[in-house]
Amino acid sequence: MMNVLVTGCCGYIGSHTCVELLENNYNVIGLDNFSNSKRDVLGKIENIVNKKIKFYEGDMLDKDILNKIFLENKIDLVVDFAAYKSVGDSVAKPIDYYVNNVSSVLTLLQVMKEYNVKNLIFSSSATVYGNPSVLPITEECEVGGTTNPYGTSKLYVEGILKDLYASDNSWNIIIFRYFNPIGAHKSGLIGEEPNGIPANLMPYICKVATGELECLRVFGDDYNTKDGTGVRDYIHIMDLARAHINGIEKLKNSNGGLFIYNLGTGKGYSVMDIIHTFEKVNGLTIKYKVVERRSGDIDSCYADASKALKDLKWSTQYDLADMCRDAYDYVNKIK
Repeated sequence: MMNVLVTGCCGYIGSHTCVELLENNYNVIGLDNFSNSKRDVLGKIENIVNKKIKFYEGDMLDKDILNKIFLENKIDLVVDFAAYKSVGDSVAKPIDYYVNNVSSVLTLLQVMKEYNVKNLIFSSSATVYGNPSVLPITEECEVGGTTNPYGTSKLYVEGILKDLYASDNSWNIIIFRYFNPIGAHKSGLIGEEPNGIPANLMPYICKVATGELECLRVFGDDYNTKDGTGVRDYIHIMDLARAHINGIEKLKNSNGGLFIYNLGTGKGYSVMDIIHTFEKVNGLTIKYKVVERRSGDIDSCYADASKALKDLKWSTQYDLADMCRDAYDYVNKIK
């Protein structure tokens, strides 16, 4: 049975992926510093699957905690989710983002190399494509021209991983470029619950729906889109999490390689599409107001995910209504 180290295991994507890993009979060793997650998520994951995670509290920048993990466990593969992820926040605090999102990966790679662990799945982002000139976006589209430090931090790590593989072809690396995960696990036990005012659309809508926040701010209505609001490719969190199981199977059957895949639905939805679908599915009204654009945002971004279908036999199973329903079910259960 494979031992998988999951960094950022209690975060939004990390927690749902842990559930998938445990349900598919992988041993999970988790690391989290709770900078943007909650301690009780551990118990919720274990509740869902009735299995235990061997957990370490700490920061991926700390080489000592990583050494402890690798000494005490025979790690076969690492799935790295330990990154800050807010576009707007990254514009305001670029140094924090580069230290946390780039330096931490360098520390992880140093330790992995020392212990001869060369299997890695890295969570990247569609933001590496910058403002795309062609839609839908394929993996062959040009990267760079990133419009915010968050995207640039992911681009830098992708470059580091490419250099690493070029130096040693025995490394076995998958880079997943996530589009926009939303929704929650069907149990309602885990979901997206950021600290403070959410940086992402769906948790913001949910906080307005529950009355925690009075009004949703829509950042700009003058984009070059059908209704003037930004268009993104929203994917159900469980579809995204499941892709990591397919990715591990790919790495098991590879003697070395660097593989890049988009994870999205291939459909673009505007901010207004999300609001109206959420209202319809959940039978309520979302109060919103249009405010100025955020620095670093772009008009449209959606994926061509056919490479993941071809190589990994992975495709999405949930639609936008499922995403809106599951997201609201989760916040209702935790109220």
